[in-house]
Amino acid sequence: MDNQNQQGNEQSEQKEHEEQQEQQEQIKPAKKYLRIKPFAFIMLMFLTILLTSGVTIFALTFGDQKVVEVAAPVERDEFSKLYDAYDELKEKYYIEIDDSEVITGAINGMFDALEDPYSDYMDEVEAEQFNTDLSSSFQGIGAEIQERNGNIVVVSPIRNSPAEKAGLLPEDVILTVDGKSIQGMSASEAVLLIRGEKGTPVALTIQRGANDDIIEVTIIRDDIPIETVYGEMGEDKIAHIQITSFSEKTYDELLTILNQYEKDGMKSIVLDVRQNPGGFLTSAIDIANLFIDEGKPIVQVQERNGPPQAMLAEGGKKFNLPVVVLIDNGSASASEILAGALSESAGAKIVGLTSFGKGTVQTVSYLPDGSNLKYTTGKWLTPNGNWINEKGIKPDEEVPYPEYASLTYIDPKTEIKVGNVSSAVNSAEQMLNVLGYEVGTIDDAFDQQTKEAVLAFQKEHNLEQSGTIVGETTYALMDALREKMEKDDPHLQKAKQLLSGTAKK
Repeated sequence: MDNQNQQGNEQSEQKEHEEQQEQQEQIKPAKKYLRIKPFAFIMLMFLTILLTSGVTIFALTFGDQKVVEVAAPVERDEFSKLYDAYDELKEKYYIEIDDSEVITGAINGMFDALEDPYSDYMDEVEAEQFNTDLSSSFQGIGAEIQERNGNIVVVSPIRNSPAEKAGLLPEDVILTVDGKSIQGMSASEAVLLIRGEKGTPVALTIQRGANDDIIEVTIIRDDIPIETVYGEMGEDKIAHIQITSFSEKTYDELLTILNQYEKDGMKSIVLDVRQNPGGFLTSAIDIANLFIDEGKPIVQVQERNGPPQAMLAEGGKKFNLPVVVLIDNGSASASEILAGALSESAGAKIVGLTSFGKGTVQTVSYLPDGSNLKYTTGKWLTPNGNWINEKGIKPDEEVPYPEYASLTYIDPKTEIKVGNVSSAVNSAEQMLNVLGYEVGTIDDAFDQQTKEAVLAFQKEHNLEQSGTIVGETTYALMDALREKMEKDDPHLQKAKQLLSGTAKK
């Protein structure tokens, strides 16, 4: 009987061991890393993304969230001046001060002194918005912003978002929101002005590059697509897969598409992270792991003390196929981690424009009153130890966008017709010319030949043939230009040339 019991115990232990082993194999590489590495995972907090309720704050790389412990006040010499200033105001200011506002201002002052656009204090309202924005439901205009040198700057619009359809571009500076200046504001403060419900308008004043012309844009907030992976594969069996952000579900979405394309005979892959501001670091690691051999580095993280610590590729599913990565000036943070990892550890070619250049990592600590602190705790390096902060990743093949990709947005509410002279006329004529309509001399004057071109465009697109550009005609004109851009796509064409071996030497 004892032998039988012993055998039963041994079988039970063996079964339990096998189950644990099976569970371990199912853990994604990033999570396995988090369990064994000595440093806590921190969050690569990058930009403010205008998504939920008009705008959201989006965590570009996410790990452990720390809770601040509040202890009894301790006498600290370095704070004596702060206490003296507070007591002086509390007692002698000509009106009673608001304690909460003064303390919030002091905290904001500390963060402002860091001169770090990625470190910020969020009050209860902003923190609540931050927490809500980590959900899978998004509404807004769909553009990522960052505070830079006192200005609120667009990093990139989200694919198919109202911001993209309105013509917002990376590096556009937002000057006003509904007529109120946002210069000098933090990204979190700008968020609260730009946010709003689906179907509501928000008026933005934009300055583009060194152009003195001011662009007025009214954008209707809408649902933002929650899908983060889009794919297509033609007869050439080159899979073009666009990743718009790195969410919790991005790895699974990508793996589903790759597995299907593999069954369909996929021969090579174009990973497209253009206009992608980043996302969860764990997502970028898991995706990189699909293309990098076990044991090779994916990224290195360096905190204040100690040397960089490398995150290595694990085993598991691999796609051992030629890969080209597409980047541009809207590719940031986790996108740059993926591009750097595939370039240096998997030999992938990089095509496009130099990326944004965000190479620091952040954490978020939550305070008892519901506010939080977001601050930089270290930097990340590429597998070879390169720090790309404020420099970006340079492509192996630099390919510019066509000039028409940066044409000035035309406000659909503004009627453009014969006799008008303006920069909007010039933009419209350039758009029509690119689309193959004869406008004559491209200038600021809307003449009869321009009207004939508009009439031809309206007829071809089943619009009312008025000869003026306004409303539906304006939207159709900009949509047609965007479709041409997607069809021509010089970055994708170069990538396919490299993958098919037809690129010119």
